[in-house]
Amino acid sequence: MNSEENLLPQYGALKQGTGVRRAVIASTVGTVIEWFDYALYGSASALVINKLFFPQLSSLAGVLAAFATFAIGFFVRPIGGMLIAHIGDKYGRKPALLLTIILMGIATVGMGLLPTYAQVGILAPILLVVTRVLQGFGAGAEYAGAVTLVAEYAPPGQQAKLTAILQSASLAGILLSTIVFLAVAQLPEDILLNWGWRIPFLFSIFLFVIAVYIRKHLEETPEYNLAMEKAAKNKREKQTPIKELFKNSPKEIIFGFLSITGHNANAYLLGSFVLSYLTNTIHMPKTDGLVVVMISTLVGAFMTPMAGKIADRVGCAPVYAFGAVFTGIYVYPLFLILEKGNLLFSILAMSLAYGIGFATLAGAQGAFLANLFPTRYRFSGIAITRELNAMLIAGPTPFIATALVAAADGSPFYVAGYLSLCCLATLMAIYALVQIQKKLTRHSY
Repeated sequence: MNSEENLLPQYGALKQGTGVRRAVIASTVGTVIEWFDYALYGSASALVINKLFFPQLSSLAGVLAAFATFAIGFFVRPIGGMLIAHIGDKYGRKPALLLTIILMGIATVGMGLLPTYAQVGILAPILLVVTRVLQGFGAGAEYAGAVTLVAEYAPPGQQAKLTAILQSASLAGILLSTIVFLAVAQLPEDILLNWGWRIPFLFSIFLFVIAVYIRKHLEETPEYNLAMEKAAKNKREKQTPIKELFKNSPKEIIFGFLSITGHNANAYLLGSFVLSYLTNTIHMPKTDGLVVVMISTLVGAFMTPMAGKIADRVGCAPVYAFGAVFTGIYVYPLFLILEKGNLLFSILAMSLAYGIGFATLAGAQGAFLANLFPTRYRFSGIAITRELNAMLIAGPTPFIATALVAAADGSPFYVAGYLSLCCLATLMAIYALVQIQKKLTRHSY
């Protein structure tokens, strides 16, 4: 909405071809790793973390403790996002994106090497929290950096489609982690709890090495280089990007933060809570629950770029708003179907949730956020709005949902109401941002 640097045609030719492909590949691989890591821990929280690190607690309390540890990573994400985004806006997108991937890789591989409660007692959950904090610190700037990089390379009319690929990559990460965990879930219970659970975490080292190699060969975005040239001419080089952000775009921060609420609540209900709900509340076999998540995320990964393509044609705001309305309404029939415990119907219901609700929210979101802020502090703007929301909404959502189901004696409808309220917040924020843009447009003439 404020991206004035996008109007400079002399840099348009540089945003084509090899640069675009490298940016998309580098960003996609990193996003796959981010969501592989987080979905992996989400699956592990539902199935084994409670037994390995919190065995002294009851079954429900153990699951709640596992999800609470899941949420801890999100509380440091805004700090990591703010600091790393500052590097990205001040010194370049490339060093920031390298830092995020290195931190996430170290944390996830380290998680696979942790001793359990049976081996070292209370030290085990403490070390688990430390790795989650490190993982969250790195992940706090990953998506913001990826969207910034791709948006600044994207040719006109393709920004939503290309940034939507990153959301598909997030589902690919979830899908990959589900496949890996599905494989190890076939192991006998004693082997799974002994060493089998470590395999998915250690597997991520291969993704980590590939991502570092690709990002080392990135070039800085032409749009960023141009913004830095202009800043130097205008003596902006001494200004802190985050200071400019809060000074010039306070409304965009507030409503940008609120606009992500429905998507984050929906994504983490579908990606983390549903598996726990199906296996621990409905008592669906673990393998069946993983199959439901695996197939539905594949549908979402395919449909999200389609939604992005539509957003490029009709506008991001209408597609984003449609996603909020659909998700807020569809959550009620979704849980009515899931609580029956039927495998086929659960797959169909979750495929609709991912293929329409998630896809439209995610497909429009990247370009929508990228255009809220100008190049010189875009990275910081996206990181702060997304990660503050992640801290308050995404991370706690599986914990909140599990507690709401327990409070309702197994009924999912408190959870459905929670998601509907989050979607309403998104809808109101989109409307507010559209009105702000209209005023800015009128004042520019």
